[in-house]
Order: sequence, then C-alpha cells, then structure tokens
Amino acid sequence: MRLETLAIHAGRAVDPATGAVRPPIHLSTTFERDPDGGYARGYVYARYGNPNRAALEEALAALEGGAAALAFASGSAATMSVFQALEPGDHVVAPLDAYHGTVGLLREHFTRWGLEVTFADLTDPEQLEAALRPNTRLVWVETPSNPLLRITDIRRVVEAAHAVGARVVCDNTWATPVLQRPLALGCDLVVHATTKYLNGHGDVTGGVVVAREVDAWFERLRAIQVQGGAVPSPFDAWLVLRGLATLPYRVRAHTEHAARVAAFLQAHPAVEAVHYPGLADHPGHAVAARQMEGFGGMLAFQVRGGREAALAVAARVRLITRATSLGGVESLIEHRASIEGPGTRTPENLLRLSVGLEHPEDLIADLEQALEAAV
Repeated sequence: MRLETLAIHAGRAVDPATGAVRPPIHLSTTFERDPDGGYARGYVYARYGNPNRAALEEALAALEGGAAALAFASGSAATMSVFQALEPGDHVVAPLDAYHGTVGLLREHFTRWGLEVTFADLTDPEQLEAALRPNTRLVWVETPSNPLLRITDIRRVVEAAHAVGARVVCDNTWATPVLQRPLALGCDLVVHATTKYLNGHGDVTGGVVVAREVDAWFERLRAIQVQGGAVPSPFDAWLVLRGLATLPYRVRAHTEHAARVAAFLQAHPAVEAVHYPGLADHPGHAVAARQMEGFGGMLAFQVRGGREAALAVAARVRLITRATSLGGVESLIEHRASIEGPGTRTPENLLRLSVGLEHPEDLIADLEQALEAAV
C-alpha cells in the first residue's frame, strides 16, 4: 500500500466486539489471566502493552518501512532509550547542530554515565571521518537539523558508520516519513517526537523508535521501554494514531506554505539570512533534493540588527503564535537562543518558524507588518 493508504489503515481494524470503525480507547491498567494462568489475549499490564499502543506502533513501523516500533511518552524518552541501550565506554558521534534536548542528554547525563561523545559537523565528510573511532557504536543524525536546517547526506553517514561497526540513528521528526525514509537509506533506527507532525494538532506529547530489523539490540530497547515505563497513555496513543490519517496531506501543505514564506523572507531587506533547504542557494539543497520528497514546513531566518531586533519582530506578530514546538496546524515562532539558554550555538538574531496550515498569504502579511519597523 502507498503511504496515504497506510496512514489511514495501518494499525486499524473494525472493533470485533461492537463493529466500531474508530478504535476504542482501552484505559485498563491490567488484563485478566486465563484459567490456566496464561494471557492468550496478549496483554498483561499497561506498562508491558496496551491495544492502543500496539496499534500505534504497528502504524508507525509501517509508515517508516520498519520491522517494528516502540512508542514512548515523549521524543526525549525515545532518544534516551537509544543511549541507554549502549554500554559505558561506547563512543557516540552526534551533530553540532541538533535539538538542544538531545545535546543536553549527551553532555549532561550520558557522559557522566560513561558514554564518550564527539560532536562534529556531519555535513562535512572529513569531520565525520575524523570523529569515528574503533569504539564508535552509534552515529546520531538529525536532518534537517534544529534550528539551522542543515542537511546531512544520510547514505554517506551510513557507509562510514557501518564501516567501523556503528549503528546509525536518524531523528526524522522534521521530515516525517512523508518526505524522508531514513531506513530505506540504510539507517538502523529512526526516532520521532510524535508530539510534532505525526500527531499534528498540538495536544499530545510522545515519541517513537522504529527499527529496520528486530535484533537483540532492539529487544534491549524494548526491555528499557517496559522496565523504565516511559510509555504513552492509551489516549495519547489514540490521538497520535488519529493524527496519522491526515499526515501526508498536512505535511505537503506545510511544505508548500513554507516555500512561499521562505521566498518572501529571502527578498525582504530586514532579513539577513533564511535557512530553508528548498531555497536553491541553501548549502544542502542538492542533498535534500536527492534524499527528500519535499523540503518541509520548518524554516529559520536571521533579522538584521541582532538579538533585540529579532525579539521585536517576534513581539509584533499578530497571527503567528509565539510558542515553543512545531508541526501543528497553527504557525509558531520563537527566538530559539532564548529557549536554549547559556551555551547555545544558535545565532542571537535567529527566529525559528513552524509554518502552519493558515493561508500562506496571511502568514506573509503578518510577517511583513512585523518586519516593517526593522527595515
């Protein structure tokens, strides 16, 4: 089945008890044992499994073209589980430009736990090769990256990492399986914050890990999921599954709108730079065009005049909402350096924009009036 069909039907079936077309929400924390002590119906306790979570995992594995998936209570919990499955002394290579929560997990927690970490510009083949070691066990890829939308050549990273026996994990949150299929490009795992585009309506926190194959390492991840208990509630799983049905069409609209907004911003005299891989002069444009089906709904732009000018533009928007997060139907803008805090690598004049499903001309008009005083 094609992606649009999978998005609607994967993980879903008519309820055999009632004939309901939409799946019921199973809130029970525990499940009845059979007279012989077994669990023929497949469920024991909510931390171990739940029908709503199972349906979501089946759907997400199908959309990414993976063998299996594990749903978590947040994208950070999914990310943490991957690092927890490594051994102290293992070496991880991670990108310099990446979600600050991932960077924080590695720098503040897992290095103390015993992981060795090298941050490098993975868009540069020489830096990638220099970062790899004999004890490298995992290379973390984020493309497009947060917040500078840098593009990493996934196949090139996979080739280099597999040559030293390392797995490759791609955070595919910004691209989604609609635009990019990292497992088909050779990655071993894909991670998403289902909070974002997969749910798409700003009312769920969740995450997922999808595996290309079920092996001993994946079973270790499953044990961390079950024993750690950072699992989504039945209702959260149900909401993400509901959001998936419209994912292909939402993402294509986000992408179309973002391209129009990016073109407007690039021509505006108050804008110093626009970071969007759909622009022909973006350094990663050629790679993105090769490995993606579209350039996504996220962009960032730098305002002339520095930090205060950028904050002033954000303060003047009327339609776009000043808020953290992305991938919802409403457009969101934020001064990213303020969110990331001390030690951020993000330019102080940068604003990150999640382009929503409002009419793009209305978004452009809002940005135009907000930028007017900055000219």
